[in-house]
Amino acid sequence: MGNDSVLNESVPAGRFEYAGLDRLLHERARLGILASLAAQGRGLAFADLKRLCGLTDGNLSRHLAALQAAGVVAITKDFHRNRPRTTCCITASGRARFAAYLNQLEQVVADASAMVRSQKQAVRRAPLPHGAV
Repeated sequence: MGNDSVLNESVPAGRFEYAGLDRLLHERARLGILASLAAQGRGLAFADLKRLCGLTDGNLSRHLAALQAAGVVAITKDFHRNRPRTTCCITASGRARFAAYLNQLEQVVADASAMVRSQKQAVRRAPLPHGAV
């Protein structure tokens, strides 16, 4: 009799695939690293980045290595006041890749918000069962 499918057939296949959610960037720690670096034009010292992201030296190093291998971040090592200093910054291509990722993430949020709003409206419009107060 009735169609059990909740999905409107007019929604194109793959509509909610979100292929732009870059797996490299989607990891929580990497997302924090890139958000921190994107906010800083000249980059951040390793210690500052570690503090901002709440990571250990080893975790931060591992995530930075993955991002550096993909060309998303650049890492420079030098000396400042006779002390070694590691500075991390997002590359131009990394910034573009992160922006594309954020655009896709915004679409996920917009889609989910629209679905929640439509579900709330459907619940408000639904008739109460017989005998319900």
